[in-house]
Amino acid sequence: MLFAYSGVAQNYVEGALLFSQTRPGGSARIQGLGGAQIALGGDYSSALSNPAGLGMYNRSEFTLTPAISGYTAKTNYLGNDDKDGKTVFNIPGISLVIHGSKDRGGFLGGSFAFTMSRVNDFQGATSFHGTNENTSIIDSYIHQANGLTTAQFDEIGGSQYNTTTGLAYFNYLIGAKNILVPPGPDDEYFTDAKGIPTQHSFTETKGKANQWSISYGGNFNDIFFFGGGIGITSLKYNSERVFDESFPATDTVINGLSVTENLQIKGTGFNATVGFIVRPVDFLQLGASFTTPTVYSITDTYNALMNTSWKNFDYYGDGTTILREESAFTDDVISEYTLTTPLKFSAGVAFISKVGFITGDIELINPAQTRYKLTDMYGSYGFDEENNEIKNLYKNTVNYRIGAEFRYEIFRVRGGFGVQGNSYKKGLDLDNSITNISGGVGIRKNNYFVDLALINSSQKKYYYQPYYVENEVGDNISPATSIKRNVFTGMITVGITF
Repeated sequence: MLFAYSGVAQNYVEGALLFSQTRPGGSARIQGLGGAQIALGGDYSSALSNPAGLGMYNRSEFTLTPAISGYTAKTNYLGNDDKDGKTVFNIPGISLVIHGSKDRGGFLGGSFAFTMSRVNDFQGATSFHGTNENTSIIDSYIHQANGLTTAQFDEIGGSQYNTTTGLAYFNYLIGAKNILVPPGPDDEYFTDAKGIPTQHSFTETKGKANQWSISYGGNFNDIFFFGGGIGITSLKYNSERVFDESFPATDTVINGLSVTENLQIKGTGFNATVGFIVRPVDFLQLGASFTTPTVYSITDTYNALMNTSWKNFDYYGDGTTILREESAFTDDVISEYTLTTPLKFSAGVAFISKVGFITGDIELINPAQTRYKLTDMYGSYGFDEENNEIKNLYKNTVNYRIGAEFRYEIFRVRGGFGVQGNSYKKGLDLDNSITNISGGVGIRKNNYFVDLALINSSQKKYYYQPYYVENEVGDNISPATSIKRNVFTGMITVGITF
């Protein structure tokens, strides 16, 4: 969702949602169950979701989980369909669980776990194109510049110097009307490029969020299990967006323009998780866990480049400035701030028999509680407006997952279903919910195990505007593209017990 960035006025509101939502991390076994794991235990995934599950271990183990994912995005823009995507290999899980047995007053010992789990994924590639008979991205630059004098494009003290609007000014795509004959106001802008553009956009995103967990789970009489842990989360996000416009060959002024925006976000965060599982009878387990807000320290770097191809255009009409190939770029705009993502509460139930089990989770999280706080920045910029918009835009979100496993001797067959709920308030006509369908198989031997899972994640269609333009009465007339994303992942967990 982090597509449109303009200098320091970056779209932090969408970033708050992107970085606050996490997916259920863990082994191929858990992923094959749709991510349901809160009441289950006995898997390294518990270190992340509910450390009480580590108390169910009766020996130690080491696991490695490699995966390969295919990302696709289908778009429709101005009546044109496009499809883009990429395939990425990654390692979403590594774990070491050390078990220690005791029998002291009903306390039967427990296990320490040191794990790395992928909790968010930012890979993707999206493209769209179309001929726009109504607006150009140049119109958005005029809209942004109107009301500002050209002093705002100065390198020293200019609010628009490191923005794409500033690049448009230095590429002669927009100019103040006071240079016209007769002259107009010095805070209103015009353009000489008035043809009908064919537009094309391509955006590629990369990155992930991994959490390293140090957790412990204990066992009382095989009835009550408790646990806790701390998490260190690393965040890395990179995006490159290229938007270009080409004008007809019959246009006597301009061939076209291209703007490239790059964003790099890096951060480290900390959180803690506590939980319990109770087994009142042999066939039933109930669990719950609580994860504190994650507090990130983040640095992001933004820059942009714009190129314009003119047809030897005499800009002032006096032969002094003949435009051919113009280019301008911003400085690296570096921002430092803290991001606090919301707390998370999860509860689960598992019904267990000799031939398998059925388990389900419910998870509550409120993206509206996400907050930014300024720590340091080049230039003056605060987050009050963004924090208020986050509060007004998002709501409590309910995520739920269900999974089942069938056992026969050393073989396991699994299936799962999960929904990440809509985070937008009612009345906004927006829906970012994601549906996950998964399945898997596995074998269990005395000294090792292997699990395989396939997961298909599909996001509801949503709409994205590549730029913003208003008409004379203030109505939004910006073009929009529909986007529907899908991720298909195959993963395998190999474990050794000792």
